[in-house]
Amino acid sequence: MKEMDITIQLEHGLHARPAAEFTRVASRFKSDITLVKGDRSVNAKSIIGVMSLGAAKGETIKLIIDGEDEAEVADVLAAYLEGRDN
Repeated sequence: MKEMDITIQLEHGLHARPAAEFTRVASRFKSDITLVKGDRSVNAKSIIGVMSLGAAKGETIKLIIDGEDEAEVADVLAAYLEGRDN
């Protein structure tokens, strides 16, 4: 299992279009992926869950990945959230 804290650098945070793209990318992987903000945790492959976090630019969330491709997942999703891959 891999855990990492990530500060969101997406211009509009994880709302609507960025959340849809994030879940599309997350769904390509076999690992279980969870996003945690405060005391809420959601499945990163669920658009409704990701949007319900209301994660804005500059906020820090925890990314928890558990599975066979977790190293690749961590690199790809961290790059997306930090604005390095868009």
